[in-house]
Amino acid sequence: MSASTLASACLPVLGREVRAPLVTGGDAEYAALDYAASAPALQRVWDDVAAYAPYYGSVHRGAGYLSQLSTELYESSRATVAGFLGCRPGDQVVFTRSTTDSLNLLATALPPGTEVYVFETEHHAALLPWRRPGSTAGRVTVLPAPGSPGQAVAALDSALAARVGDGPALVCVTGASNVTGELWPVRELTAAAHRHGARLVLDAAQLAPHHPVDVAELGVDWVAFSGHKLYAPFGAGVLAGRADWLRAAPPYLAGGGASRRVGRAADGGLDVEWQTTAARHEAGSPNVIGAYAIASACKALTEAGFDALVARERALVARVLAGLAELPGVRVLSLFGADAARVGVISFVVDGWRSAHLAAALSAEHGIGVRDGLFCAHPLVRALLGGAAGAGGSTESAECGGGTGEGELPLNAVRVSFGAGTPDEHVDRFLAALGSLVRDGARWSYRTVDGRCVPATGADREV
Repeated sequence: MSASTLASACLPVLGREVRAPLVTGGDAEYAALDYAASAPALQRVWDDVAAYAPYYGSVHRGAGYLSQLSTELYESSRATVAGFLGCRPGDQVVFTRSTTDSLNLLATALPPGTEVYVFETEHHAALLPWRRPGSTAGRVTVLPAPGSPGQAVAALDSALAARVGDGPALVCVTGASNVTGELWPVRELTAAAHRHGARLVLDAAQLAPHHPVDVAELGVDWVAFSGHKLYAPFGAGVLAGRADWLRAAPPYLAGGGASRRVGRAADGGLDVEWQTTAARHEAGSPNVIGAYAIASACKALTEAGFDALVARERALVARVLAGLAELPGVRVLSLFGADAARVGVISFVVDGWRSAHLAAALSAEHGIGVRDGLFCAHPLVRALLGGAAGAGGSTESAECGGGTGEGELPLNAVRVSFGAGTPDEHVDRFLAALGSLVRDGARWSYRTVDGRCVPATGADREV
């Protein structure tokens, strides 16, 4: 693919013209390189929402013109998302608040006693819902971090083969790691689950914004993702897939919209008939703007063409990895090895640097936004860094302006992430800024305030 074609694949996003003040004086164009947390809104999404805003009205409840328009928009958004995901006939698309909300919903919809299998490498959104109050899951098996895609498939196959009985079982797995960006063998894991009578839900929070997701082709039973990672703000998410468990479960929330009929029962209580469609789990007034924003983003990504977007992002990933490899003391985190395919999510640590200090310096001195910490995937990051706090490594609770001790690794990491709206120059600025910090150190002093590393104020601010 030519350089001009790659450049044209960069989609317009909001925030490109924002200037970030620098502690060293002046300002710089803000480089948003924290897409894995929340991607900037596509200009297309913002324009579509702005055009609809004057027509906003209640959904499903009103006979008025604006209510009818909003209802039609909401339901057409559902159809757009179903098409974007390659859903099968009969699959349901439920609008939620986020990936986390989607997986918590599914955790309450499992047949009672369902065995759940999940790798320790998952985001907390996929690790924690199965044991929360209200979950109908039974035993939860946490599988250790695999060293390769093949090991992941073998470990799941072995664990499912050891099941006692033939009760319902569910596997929850990511499509792309929110820490390493590495792609997981979803199709093979799904096949292994189905061989043993289990179902599989795909956490596509990091996959869907970067790579096509086809439910029917992959064979997954459900997929969950968030709008705010798919260039669509306004707090909406999706759970899409097989309808039977969702239809049989009590509503996720009880209230208007989820109920088809409510009457007085003979015993003086209430007799309720619940919806059997996706509305069963969408009680209350729907987030029509959030749903429409997701649908708009789905259309924009489809029209841009995932082939071009994937090719351009692959080139950016290679550029970042090559740049990091040239810097002394930088260690890129990986489960599957340096040659593993990944989306635009890369985490690393640097000898002598606390991750919070490095991220703060990138922001305050260079106007570059990255993420530091454990990325809501504590077991995975700890495993990648070789231990737990206090077990031979430094902790991030120490003064952020200080370095790690000799031979110590920070037990947090820095994550740089990017996508369809990232210009090449932001990646180049990041590599140049990181190189300057690694080789020459920070130009400013930093302190820990309320648990965050921030530039020092008052006398002796400059190093």
